[in-house]
Amino acid sequence: MRKQCLFRAICKTLTLRPRHLCTAAASGGGAAVKRVTRENFAAAMEELRRLVRASDFVSVDLEMTGLMSAPWREAFDFDGPDVGYLKVKDSAERFAVLQFGVCPFRWEPSKDSFIAHPHNFYIFPRKELPVDGSSYEFLCQTSSMDFLAKHQFDFNTCIYEGISYISRAQEAEVRSLYSTLEDKFRKYLCYSEEAVDGDISFSSTSDVFFTERMKIQFSEWRDWIAQSSSGENNFDRSSEDSKLKLQTDFYKMRPAVVLDGFSSHQLRLIKLVIRKHFNDLALVHTDGEISGKKKVVYTDSENDKALLMEEVLEDLRKEREAKVQSAVAFRHVVDLIASEQKLVVGHNCFLDVAHIYSKFFGPLPPTIAEFSNRVHKIFPHIIDTKHLLKTDLISQNLMKRNSKSLSSAFALICPHVASDSKITLSVPRQYVKVEVQTDEAGSNSGAKHEAGYDAFMTGCIFAQSCSQLGIDFKLHSAPANLAEHEKLQNHMNLIHTTRCGSTILNLSTDTVILDPSYSKYPKLVLKNIVVIWGFPSNLKPVELKDYMRKSFGWDSVTMICFLDKTAALVQFSKEELVAEFFKVRNSLEKSNNVVSVLHPLLKVLEGGNTRAGDYETYKRICGSRISKALFADQAEAMGIEWEVVAPETEKELNAGESGRSADEIDGEKGLESDRVSSIERILNSLMSDESRHKKRIVFRDSNGMSYVGNLIRLYSDGTCMSYPNLQGFK
Repeated sequence: MRKQCLFRAICKTLTLRPRHLCTAAASGGGAAVKRVTRENFAAAMEELRRLVRASDFVSVDLEMTGLMSAPWREAFDFDGPDVGYLKVKDSAERFAVLQFGVCPFRWEPSKDSFIAHPHNFYIFPRKELPVDGSSYEFLCQTSSMDFLAKHQFDFNTCIYEGISYISRAQEAEVRSLYSTLEDKFRKYLCYSEEAVDGDISFSSTSDVFFTERMKIQFSEWRDWIAQSSSGENNFDRSSEDSKLKLQTDFYKMRPAVVLDGFSSHQLRLIKLVIRKHFNDLALVHTDGEISGKKKVVYTDSENDKALLMEEVLEDLRKEREAKVQSAVAFRHVVDLIASEQKLVVGHNCFLDVAHIYSKFFGPLPPTIAEFSNRVHKIFPHIIDTKHLLKTDLISQNLMKRNSKSLSSAFALICPHVASDSKITLSVPRQYVKVEVQTDEAGSNSGAKHEAGYDAFMTGCIFAQSCSQLGIDFKLHSAPANLAEHEKLQNHMNLIHTTRCGSTILNLSTDTVILDPSYSKYPKLVLKNIVVIWGFPSNLKPVELKDYMRKSFGWDSVTMICFLDKTAALVQFSKEELVAEFFKVRNSLEKSNNVVSVLHPLLKVLEGGNTRAGDYETYKRICGSRISKALFADQAEAMGIEWEVVAPETEKELNAGESGRSADEIDGEKGLESDRVSSIERILNSLMSDESRHKKRIVFRDSNGMSYVGNLIRLYSDGTCMSYPNLQGFK
């Protein structure tokens, strides 16, 4: 027994005291995480409200059903901030959040430690209200679902016991709808002359007989009720006259008749009968909805009748409010964090923040600047630990040549807390202690890729990073002080917008800046980018780059990024090469002579399905609600083919570049045509020679220098290029 108690005590302890040579002991399990479902949500919410209000910061993490709806919607290094946001927007709108991790951290001076309270909320966007919303339909990416399954995600708990949620925008829509319905319902209860006579007409003789029969039955029932009330009859359902066809019930301490087995048309006829012949009877809906169960209730006066109507309306309001609150459910957690203006900590959280806004606040805005502005108003203090780690030299040295994932960062930065860390440190480090407090009921040992535990890891990394920045928690007992600390201001509201981390969104200024520490790729120049799609699927990136270089010069291309197997982004070294690309493409499409046949760009245009556009075209396609698997199919679905901003005619383009008149251009083109014709005759002769593959061609440039090589390109201006001697000649 003593050993068991000792073992439990060890398992509940998540920290080791600072030591110069630290080897974290593996305990075989993670931190205790509170598991929250619909069953225990109300109690957990009350507890969380107290914990968040007392916290110094709150860390969050989300688990989703997928990341990208098509391969080309993945975040690429070529994506500018605007396109990167459009891709994140698409992901947040199409996929669902299944787990939401929330972990309040509070500094406890008496223990010289942070106290963490990790919560793992299972959430599910079930439809509980009469409002349309994309949240009720979502995509599942097979790789993401497989990933969750491999990490023991409980899909049954999520679907059957997941907590519902709707956004603020959806709630406002529902309340507006309910307000309109209440006006209709009030009118229905009052059944004015217009509401009755204007809506109901006798369509047959049977309607006349039906209304007369109901009139007689209601009259007999009312008389029987009146006699019973005066004491002439004992008011007992069992003593009712056998001739009565109506079963007596009670509603709000008043005699009533349940209207079962009637069609909607018959109910409207009954309504007409009551309105015209029985001032002391009222037709009500006992479940608060017009389509619900109906009863005819006996009232003893006009005042009693008016009071009954107000009671019915009040029941309707309460019932609908309960439905709204049940549908809002988990959003109360997000509203709590927002209303308390707490410092929110996430790891690589751009997508998480987009999901939070989309699921709990409203539709994502069309631009990244507007998104930034709206998010900052809701959450004025956000820290991205990915950015924090990239700017901290100690963390960078620890994570060098290691995975940049959250779990890897946790094991390296917080080995004193990570139960599975095998990091041995020979350099003295001062660790921030973290203890977990949670009630045993509904708690389980957390594991990585569970949202609650990931939120806990994120918070631990942040606490340790703050210490490495020189923040002394002993001097900051007030929860509000941490967000205002001067050493955090250079990192506040800066979140990375791409996987590679090349750009950073400043939520405080609604601007995007380049990460100064990022220099893996050449500088992104959006006006130099061309998007090409529909080329042969067997074309490899190295081949595309080679064809482009042979067509436009060896240093013409700075970057190439494949979006999928038939689409790519190409960044040219100069803006004018973008126009040159479209010019050459148009020329090749119109010509089928030997010059065109030999052009290397034909390998890209092979098949006749290749299309292209500039960066704005790429941006427009990424912003579409359509989502096809291939970029080429996406463009086709949008009706986009060749798109580029260009002068009206090629003659104007050439004249504009050279400063010469169009007539001068026409004169020179005649000479150029003769020159090309002459070269074509030479090439045709060479091509007809059976031994042409064994021959080498000598080229002479304008300076009289000779070069030998295989002919691979012929410019439209008569200039040839040989490879590997990339020189021209006239």
